[in-house]
Amino acid sequence: MILAIDTATRWLGLALHSGTAVLAESGWRCANNHTTELTPAIQHMLHLVGTTMADLVGIAVTIGPGSYTGLRVGLAVAKGLALANQTPLIGVSTLDCLAAGISPQPGKLVAVAEAGRTRVCTAVYEWQNNSWQPTQTPTIDVWEELLARLDGDGRYLFAGEISPEAVKQIRTAGKEFRVALPATAVRRAAILAEIGWRRLRQNEVDDAASLAPLYLKEPDGR
Repeated sequence: MILAIDTATRWLGLALHSGTAVLAESGWRCANNHTTELTPAIQHMLHLVGTTMADLVGIAVTIGPGSYTGLRVGLAVAKGLALANQTPLIGVSTLDCLAAGISPQPGKLVAVAEAGRTRVCTAVYEWQNNSWQPTQTPTIDVWEELLARLDGDGRYLFAGEISPEAVKQIRTAGKEFRVALPATAVRRAAILAEIGWRRLRQNEVDDAASLAPLYLKEPDGR
């Protein structure tokens, strides 16, 4: 069984996966209460399934990009559990996790995660070899700069944490821009768990002591 932990932004997601089935999954907007909500939620989910940390064969955790607070809390808890129980740890990109849950679409995909202060972390993907493959390293932008950079470069589907104001900006910025429905664009902890299972089978695990969050710097280095 694998435990998936996603606290990269104000969206908090947890899942337990047996390798063949999702045993439990939950996700909610926790604002900035990761510290107080995460550990009790993990204990509650383990109790619901009737299992313990000793039954886990792996822990998958989002490592960023995202918010400083969310990433720090989630990774600290995941590393602590992995080290205490000698459980393999798998770090997964927040945006890769989001993209993996989006069905194939014409054109390119822009995966979006909140970064705070009206900024967003994004990466562009193309559908290749039956999966979304990143075409660039993640960046951090404000919406005006991002949309200006992409306008005229083809058809894009935007998915992830997109505010109502940003939806309006996207729809008026370019005729080739579309926005995924919120229910199809939320990060799924079960998807994170399945990525973790695949990497665990391939022995692509991380060192729990040295695994670090992926923080993005703004273009001016701030």
